[in-house]
Amino acid sequence: MKIQYQGFRLDGGSQEEYTYICGKGEKEPMIYLDNAATTLHKPEAVKRAVLEAMDTLGNAGRGASEPALDAARMIYQARELLAEFFHAENANCIVFTANSTESLNIAIKGLFSEGDHVITTVLEHNSVLRPLYECREQGVGLTIVGCDEKGNISYEEIEEAVRENTRAVICTHASNLTGNMVDLKRVGGIARRKGLLFVVDASQTAGVYPIDVQELGIDVLCFTGHKSLLGPQGTGGMYVRPGVRICPLLSGGSGIDTYNPSHPSVMPTALEAGTLNGHGIAGLKAAVEYIMETGMDTIRDRELALMRRFYEGVRKIPDVRVYGEFDTDRRSPIVSLNIGEYDSSEVSDELNVSYGIVTRPGAHCAPLMHQALGTVGQGAVRFSFSHYNTEEEVDSAVKAIKELTE
Repeated sequence: MKIQYQGFRLDGGSQEEYTYICGKGEKEPMIYLDNAATTLHKPEAVKRAVLEAMDTLGNAGRGASEPALDAARMIYQARELLAEFFHAENANCIVFTANSTESLNIAIKGLFSEGDHVITTVLEHNSVLRPLYECREQGVGLTIVGCDEKGNISYEEIEEAVRENTRAVICTHASNLTGNMVDLKRVGGIARRKGLLFVVDASQTAGVYPIDVQELGIDVLCFTGHKSLLGPQGTGGMYVRPGVRICPLLSGGSGIDTYNPSHPSVMPTALEAGTLNGHGIAGLKAAVEYIMETGMDTIRDRELALMRRFYEGVRKIPDVRVYGEFDTDRRSPIVSLNIGEYDSSEVSDELNVSYGIVTRPGAHCAPLMHQALGTVGQGAVRFSFSHYNTEEEVDSAVKAIKELTE
């Protein structure tokens, strides 16, 4: 399948065009609105960085050859860049992983033990929930804070859930289903007052909203590279505040302290067993540089404007139900909806086959949010926007929804 994508370019380069070929062989424009799952269009600098790395980089920390040293230098530069990006204390606070899922598993399974208690929310992705359920089976107490009919959590309920043995609050920065955002400053304040660890899943917001880990009181921040950070798949990481000790999920090769039977405890090596994805990290570094050069505010304003244009176009269509809180400008560029009682997969498939519009149907790995919204059986059709999308693409999506409701 050859893919067509007509995108908005902030970097001044020429528009790239791809072609989507339907089953009958006709060429139709593809409109990619599944950016909350992964951003399809990456900056040209990201592609160049990955290709160059594949031709030049060795294994960082494994030898003193020029390719190995080049890899080590690049990875350290990427750490420094991400430390600046998230306002971390220093580069050693940045740990590289394959994605948010790995980061969250490292944090959750490495911080808590039998007798501890943890607070989380119904907004969470399974990358948070499933490791916590496993911890619960091992004797860790778990309280899950609910939400209202629009998917907003209660901050009072978080504070009321704190017990004598509570160790941490774990929450997402933004729901991947509704786009609703959590006030990290408020939750971080609760955590500080109560002497708790604060662990944040920034999968949907890293690269969209500025995150100052020190100002917000975040102890562990987990992020992925392939979504709004515009990097390659298979990249991600975590910020760990100095002094926070996490038991490693993996142990093995580290490039240092070979004769020690235990994995090194020095950060970030303590949480990075094995060869890092140097090729991917090179792409991630280029992506973060692109965001910083372009301006996060510029990118976010563009995405929110497209999201708002789509929302205003569909919210009053008969039989269309939109989920989430839209009486605020502080939200992730996501709109999830349903048409009547139609299954979300059926609607998404029709959008894809008949209109060339790519969306995400189903449960979105967010089971508790679907329970809260009453959409367990139906799921929801999620539209998520990139600054590379165009107003014409948004208008085509609105038109398609109108035609399907008719």
